[in-house]
Amino acid sequence: MANVLAERIEEVLRPVVGTVLASVSVELESKRIGKTPDTITRLDLPDIADNLAQQLRLVVGPDLAQAAAKRVRELA
Repeated sequence: MANVLAERIEEVLRPVVGTVLASVSVELESKRIGKTPDTITRLDLPDIADNLAQQLRLVVGPDLAQAAAKRVRELA
């Protein structure tokens, strides 16, 4: 079971990309920084948000990707 922070990131992403892609995104971005969803911390949020902004822009466009990344950063 992912930690509360990973769950909150998924909650931010669900309305933007849907449940499945939100879950996959948290898993992928955690791995990208050398962690798992269980081990991410608030200190990881800027890197996760930056990566999400880049990855999501292909799916939802740059404006929505930046908005989602901003909300992830604000979880800190």
